Amino acid sequence: METEAADGNSRALKADGLVNARDLGGLRRADGTVTPHGVFFRSENVDWLTPDGWQQLHDAGIRTVVDLRQQRERDKDTQERPGWLTTIHVDLDGLEDTEFWADYWDNGLVGTALYFLPHLTTMPERAGAALSSIVNAPPGGVLFHCMGGRDRTGIIAMLLLSAIGVQDEAIVDDYLETVRLGDLRAASSNRNNVEPLLNELCERHGTTTEGAFRAALAGFDLDSFIEAARLSHEDRAILASWRGNVNNLSAAAN
Repeated sequence: METEAADGNSRALKADGLVNARDLGGLRRADGTVTPHGVFFRSENVDWLTPDGWQQLHDAGIRTVVDLRQQRERDKDTQERPGWLTTIHVDLDGLEDTEFWADYWDNGLVGTALYFLPHLTTMPERAGAALSSIVNAPPGGVLFHCMGGRDRTGIIAMLLLSAIGVQDEAIVDDYLETVRLGDLRAASSNRNNVEPLLNELCERHGTTTEGAFRAALAGFDLDSFIEAARLSHEDRAILASWRGNVNNLSAAAN
């Protein structure tokens, strides 16, 4: 499946072993411009890449991977990483906050956008650390990922896209692209597609998969998050300019 950008280019990242990888470039911003290609990428677990897949990442200009998974997930990796790659680990979940996760883990809501805003409100420092690692990575493209590239990755993509004023519909569509890839993602990991079950779960809470994400996006306030996450002024400026790749800085840099 091709993921077409507003500028007509494909956003899909061709990398053998991955089916849910794409460039965050080419999305329409509020000022009518599009996000720059080759800066930030999102995907599922990169441990599934083949040697050819790693070469394809290199050819795409990616030099850093920011891993949002828990340590117990990382411990299951088996593939050797290429020497040109910088890997940065940031555990986005923070499972040690057992009080928070009691409302979202065992009931399956961790697989939906219903937990996005509560997580950002309760543990803003987690997403803040991820953003800081992404924007301050060594030169080259930066790919961030979790296991399926859906929700933890979806949170960070929402923040990055909001930071430079991407239109809401484009942010929603980027999230839904992973949902649309449900059958392909399931086949690649020899599992059943859980998207229908996740949507049913959302419906039991009065919404849908799409509705839950739209509500999270509508309720997200970038300035309040940045203050709560205690991002430095330097980080704010780099975030708002996407590592110097867009000229007009958003309010996040003020």
